[in-house]
Amino acid sequence: MNILILGGGGREHALAWAVMQNPKCDKLIVAPGNAGIARIAQCAQLDILDPTAVTEFAEDNSIDFVIVGPEAPLAAGISDRLREAGFLVFGPSAAAAQLEASKRFTKEICDAAGAPTAAWARFSEAGAAKDYVRAQGAPIVVKADGLAAGKGVIVAMTEAEALDGIDEIFGGAFGAAGAEVVIEEFMEGEEASFFVLCDGETVLPIGTAQDHKRVGDGDTGPNTGGMGAYSPAPVLTDEIAAKALDEIVRPTMAEMARRGMPYQGVLYAGLMIKDGQPRLVEYNVRFGDPECQVLMMRLGAQAMDLMHAVAEGRLDTMRVNWADDHALTVVMAAQGYPGAYRKGSVIGGLDSLPEDSFQMCFHAGTAEKDGQVIATGGRVLNLTARGATLAEAHAAAYAMVDALDWPEGFCRRDIGWRAL
Repeated sequence: MNILILGGGGREHALAWAVMQNPKCDKLIVAPGNAGIARIAQCAQLDILDPTAVTEFAEDNSIDFVIVGPEAPLAAGISDRLREAGFLVFGPSAAAAQLEASKRFTKEICDAAGAPTAAWARFSEAGAAKDYVRAQGAPIVVKADGLAAGKGVIVAMTEAEALDGIDEIFGGAFGAAGAEVVIEEFMEGEEASFFVLCDGETVLPIGTAQDHKRVGDGDTGPNTGGMGAYSPAPVLTDEIAAKALDEIVRPTMAEMARRGMPYQGVLYAGLMIKDGQPRLVEYNVRFGDPECQVLMMRLGAQAMDLMHAVAEGRLDTMRVNWADDHALTVVMAAQGYPGAYRKGSVIGGLDSLPEDSFQMCFHAGTAEKDGQVIATGGRVLNLTARGATLAEAHAAAYAMVDALDWPEGFCRRDIGWRAL
């Protein structure tokens, strides 16, 4: 098969790595890719938010199967256009992608499906939103309704923080994503990620993970896109995962089908778990980043077969074969992230890192310049390892971190601390 992956981050490098393990892959193109992806696949410059450009590229390159990595192309209707043109696609329609593209939409679906989630209200102007916060008190959660690259959420521990967050969102900090605000009850507990595949009818769980959103050790400092992750997540026991499936995921999928927008792709449920009861924090309509990196390390070549089965509507014939092991990834970011950071620093030591089915350095924000790999983003590398225990995976991942020569980068030193 000729396969096209859309995206250029650490998630897409991990997807590309898994796909390349599968002998059914004859040719792999990733658009736009990055310096790490370019070592294993062909990279192409392409506007992945332009449905016409993507479809024409797929036709010109005899593509058989398209895997959409990030959420923005899904919300832009890339999957719809490709399917209309006759391509097999892994990723939901624009209508179904509203589960991530609109917080309000998701809340309405959950209410209709009876799925347990935080109490909520939505507002289209600041005055009413502030009145609601004053009435409810803090802690409270303020969210931009639309896609804000994972940054439009303010977990306000004080009323003043919540009021400032409302001003920030309505003031245009997140562009069109902030046209409406959703304000939610603050949920206590431990957060974990639950991943399932769905082909519109069948739902198949494929793994659990926990990521670290805060920039500093001990879960301190501002939220980021994720500073590391590990899989499986011990807090998501088989019993709790079964509850999440029966009480949250399956009712959501049934409600989506009832509305004429059956869900096809990966669904990532962010769950808050307290006293053995899961509640939905949010849905994402793509693999998490950096959770994808640990899932792909554990799934390997079968990941492509599973995604292909979703696209062909035959997920009921598939099962997941897990190795009884653990995976952990450490994100190396540019100094200053998630605030202002400098681009263009040279990363040394990459060639000395192991690359096999137990250890991989997945690139995120990198490019090649004059034969050297340079940092081009905030989150730059994902040092990822598997082990028989989480402690083994932790030690192997940090050994890779320590082998790098990149003084302009930093990482958390405590990824996996809850489970360890």
